[in-house]
Amino acid sequence: MGNSIFGIGLSALQAAQQGLLVAGHNVGNAATPGYTRQQTVQSTNQAQPTSSGFIGQGVQVDTVKRSYNEFLTRQVAQARTESSQLDTYFSQMKQIDSLLADSGGSLGLSPALQDFFGSVQSVATNPAEVAARQSMLSNSEILVRRFQSMDGRLNEIQDGTNTQIKDSVSLINTLAERVAKLNGTIRQAESIVGGQPANDLRDQRDELAAQLNDQIRAKVVVQGDGTYSVFIGGQSLVTGTTAVQLDVAPSALDARRLEVTYASGGNAVPVKESNLDGGKLGGLLQFRNESIDAVRNGLGRIAMVMAGTVNEQHRLGQDALGNPGADFFTVPSPLVSASTVNTGNGVVAAEVVSYSDLATKDYQLRFDGANYILTSVTNGVKGVAQTFSTFPQTVDGVRLSLTSGTIAAGDEFLIRPTVNGAAQIGVAVQDTSLIAAAAPIRTETPLANSGSGRISSGTVDAPPPPNPNLQQPVTLTFTSPTTFDVNGVGTGSPTGVTFTPGGSISFNGWTIKITGSPSAGDTFNIGPNTNAAADNRNALLLGALQTSNTMAGGTANYQGAYGQLVSLVGNKTRELEVTSESQAALLSQTKAVQQSESGVNLDEEAANLLRYQQAYQAASRVIQTANQMFDALLDVTR
Repeated sequence: MGNSIFGIGLSALQAAQQGLLVAGHNVGNAATPGYTRQQTVQSTNQAQPTSSGFIGQGVQVDTVKRSYNEFLTRQVAQARTESSQLDTYFSQMKQIDSLLADSGGSLGLSPALQDFFGSVQSVATNPAEVAARQSMLSNSEILVRRFQSMDGRLNEIQDGTNTQIKDSVSLINTLAERVAKLNGTIRQAESIVGGQPANDLRDQRDELAAQLNDQIRAKVVVQGDGTYSVFIGGQSLVTGTTAVQLDVAPSALDARRLEVTYASGGNAVPVKESNLDGGKLGGLLQFRNESIDAVRNGLGRIAMVMAGTVNEQHRLGQDALGNPGADFFTVPSPLVSASTVNTGNGVVAAEVVSYSDLATKDYQLRFDGANYILTSVTNGVKGVAQTFSTFPQTVDGVRLSLTSGTIAAGDEFLIRPTVNGAAQIGVAVQDTSLIAAAAPIRTETPLANSGSGRISSGTVDAPPPPNPNLQQPVTLTFTSPTTFDVNGVGTGSPTGVTFTPGGSISFNGWTIKITGSPSAGDTFNIGPNTNAAADNRNALLLGALQTSNTMAGGTANYQGAYGQLVSLVGNKTRELEVTSESQAALLSQTKAVQQSESGVNLDEEAANLLRYQQAYQAASRVIQTANQMFDALLDVTR
């Protein structure tokens, strides 16, 4: 009997001791990241059958288990990866928002645009004044540098994004290797103790999986042997004790664009970006695809349309030396990149033929062996593809042509019409006398005319280049109050032309209007503009471009297009701020629910320590009682 009581007391003592150890372990790891509260699982020893019934044999500790809820753990991982993606996107977006919203600072574009066109108006007011012309040149240089500095800042942001992409991929590799290593360690450790769970190692592995979700959305699948298989974007990252190494490499179509790749058969295979969502890496890729490219293209379009339309009007004017106006700005050309894996030698060129139709899209061109498939890309989203079989083709104001070589089946090209607009815009005019403020033609109403007809100052027809006979002298001679003859080179000398008072009359690339009532024999002269230092007609037309809807198919002016870009970025930044805060609150709530079940409650553990301490003391008394009974039995038998 004494031995039986002694055994029961000993088992109780051991159970209480293990309970104290586990409770103390919980207290010690209350602040350990990823730690899950542990508890002992007890059961009674098999009872001993006797004639009086079954007599209990004490207690045994079956296992130490984690208070682990797989469903809640997955919810936390999901919330973490969403929160990390939004936080990353928002932090990157704030940089662009600050850049564009600096309307009054050193980097703002609006003040530079206003100052440039203000100086154009000054030239229109005082066309012969050198100081006004010099101010126009100076402000054009400031405007160009403003475009370039903003593009340079975007380059810095993009370079920083590329660096962070590399760092994120490197960290993903490190975490994947550690998960794979722990898979092997856990499997080995649990096999030694007959399948008992290695709780602390499992906690470490779960924490690594959670950190993976901070970087990229990772799907964890528990295998039959207890190991984790981890998948990202449909690609296996961890299988058993093997981890796949990811890498980054320049895109075949765009060397400045980094792609995430994985090794397969000795080759670096790109991972489809649409599959790489969630976490910091997903936020960086989303920012790059949806925002930084859109802002660069939008800013580039403003620069190209402004420069292109100013050039078109400037070429229709005449400078102070009496020569036709030349390009005022240097307009960048669209960028065309051939894939580095193309097998053909075809060279595709792109040229802007309509600035009004120029969009902020990029285009991917692929040849399937029979037809060319052109797909537009707007803010990272592919549009409807259009198919054609021959060059040239025009899309959104850009003409595509095959300049040389042959395109092979499967060859691809990336066309980015406006990407270099802000970076490569320049000022072509460096001499104040070369500003074409005047119009190249002058009209005259002779004093000898007897009628009341009056001729307008005339305009030059757009777009350039001007008609080669633009400045050839032309005379309109009225043969009656309702008809006139035309004499001049390039006009064809028509006779008996019907006259409509105030109607447009066009020849040799110019257009004039005659109002009033000319008499028979009256003449009107159109010829070259000589001694035109004080002529401001073309300067007025240049200044009018500031408020003209020359962009987006004739629906916006330069300031309006920039305002739309600023508004787009500002609204997106605010949207990300709100959703990021909302997701952070959801993450906090999800963690609280998960910790209420799996986290360490110090008050509860203090109570457990007292309970196990009392149990330990009671078990000691059972052993002490058994010992006293055994001693009494010995005394009886002496």
